[in-house]
Amino acid sequence: MLNSRQLKILQLIIDDFIASGAPVGSRTISKKSALGISSATVRNEMADLEELGYLYQPHTSAGRIPSDQGYRIYVDSLSLDKAIGQREKNLIRSLLISGKIRAEEVIENAAHLIAEITGLVVVASYPGFKKHSLSNLKLIKISETKVLLILISDNEVVKNLTLSFSGTTQSILDEISNALLRNLEGSTIEDITVKKISKLKYDLKNYAEVIDYLVPILRDTMKNIDEVEYRVEGFDNILSVPEFSDGTKARRMYQLFENKTIFKDIFDQITAEGIDIRIGEENEVEELRECSLITTTYRYQARDFGKIAVIGPKRMDYRGIISTLEYVSNTLSDIFSGIYL
Repeated sequence: MLNSRQLKILQLIIDDFIASGAPVGSRTISKKSALGISSATVRNEMADLEELGYLYQPHTSAGRIPSDQGYRIYVDSLSLDKAIGQREKNLIRSLLISGKIRAEEVIENAAHLIAEITGLVVVASYPGFKKHSLSNLKLIKISETKVLLILISDNEVVKNLTLSFSGTTQSILDEISNALLRNLEGSTIEDITVKKISKLKYDLKNYAEVIDYLVPILRDTMKNIDEVEYRVEGFDNILSVPEFSDGTKARRMYQLFENKTIFKDIFDQITAEGIDIRIGEENEVEELRECSLITTTYRYQARDFGKIAVIGPKRMDYRGIISTLEYVSNTLSDIFSGIYL
């Protein structure tokens, strides 16, 4: 357990290191702080903090930098009062709600805005097509062996899927489309079952064989629709982060974010609502153990709607990022509950 002076010194060291990126010496802290103690006393306290595992020296002649444990104490003791001002809040809110109608547009705009503010990589998740209700569909013959299935959700997202389907005409496809819509309109995509599709045989007895052929194709196609969609912003910010300026590290980060399965791994480890912070080795995703991950949730009509993550080096502006994420997520929740619409 740290005493108040040790905690203050640790906070000052980490604040300085976040700002400068350079190891911090005792003279720097004694000059900057209002603690009223000598450089020698600060040096002794820093030695104790190192012994306790909160600091370490990257080189014997250098100052100290924080360990994962040091960052954890620092983050847990942060005060977020007035981390972002009312002017910034008003700007964020106005940018989020300006002319955006579809939920996906609002979320993409939010991810872009956070990436601009933080200078880091931002990943946002939102419910995929499967979570929305079907409002329209159409089967269109595009060749002798291919049929285009057009699905439109209640939030006006259009999904085009190509089916391998032969031996039919457009007039038959029109009848099947109309029957499908009568049976399935208003159902969420994930609730469209083989049983529901098979009921078409009672509406279209003349085309029972066609329906039997179509059902497994539709089933397999529906299964491949994503349940969650992801938006990544700030890819290029990686290059401006000193910790990733090394070509090998930057390339590794790019490759990491090109693999969309990593996004599921990132968000699956986050189960609590609100802000969640994973520092270095605290990350369950092995590829992120040199990074810090700050996530938050936003809500839609009293249920979790998605998550937003900021990913960057452990040396990041935790206070500013946490405050920005909290405000953006609260604003998104208000937008989706209709407060700003």
